Amino acid sequence: MKVSILGCGWLGFPLAKKLIEIGFEVKGSTTTENKLAVLKSNKIAPYLLELSETKISECISDFLYNSDILIIDIPPGLRKITEATSEKTFVAKIEHLIPFIENSTVKKVIFISSTSVYADTSPISTVTEESILHPDSESGKQLVEVENLLRNNSNFQTTIIRFGGLIGEERNIVKMLTGKTNVANPDAPINLIHQQDCIEIICEILKQNCWNETFNAVAPNHPTRKNYYTEKAKQFHLTAPLFNENETNFGKIVSSEKLETILGYRFRKFEL
Repeated sequence: MKVSILGCGWLGFPLAKKLIEIGFEVKGSTTTENKLAVLKSNKIAPYLLELSETKISECISDFLYNSDILIIDIPPGLRKITEATSEKTFVAKIEHLIPFIENSTVKKVIFISSTSVYADTSPISTVTEESILHPDSESGKQLVEVENLLRNNSNFQTTIIRFGGLIGEERNIVKMLTGKTNVANPDAPINLIHQQDCIEIICEILKQNCWNETFNAVAPNHPTRKNYYTEKAKQFHLTAPLFNENETNFGKIVSSEKLETILGYRFRKFEL
């Protein structure tokens, strides 16, 4: 089985190595020229591939050629864009990509989405894949549009994975919050997932041939932001953030029950 991974970054690169380990042939894309040698040395067929709203690198056809599955793992990159000023840049990128998928051998797509498609609310409630989507960020809004573009295309089957906040051995959000004051939503629950679980979930989808599905993927423990980040700050010997206790808390609990039921998946990194 041959897989192309669009975006061999923090998640895509170790995913590619894992897929090779279990018997897949993998092509991987990067936007950084000096990473090509790193991909190649790990038995990943390397491609220098840029995708924008108006153009795409000429190697895209070769990148998709003979692949059965495409994994799209590129971030929207819209954090600094507001609804008032934004163009649908991420949507346009995927619209530009889709005809190349349609004209390739790819018949199955995994799209890495995010739990930002769900709004934070007060009172805080639990959301599932059946919940109505009212994203409150521009990134979330464009992810919803891209999910629909891919899901509604009859030329290939698409499974969507909505990951929570991504953490790993060298990556934890507390490092960005250390020493900060007036941090919002102390009583809101966390919705995080470890890199190892991200990789294992994708592998399970491929092994079980599970297509035309949408999954939330968040570890099933949801301590409050204050408790979690205070404890993590101690663990990493950092200054704990100070939270604003006086404002209304907004948040959500993201349920991964569907993932656990359909795939029979059990989270490896339950204690985050």
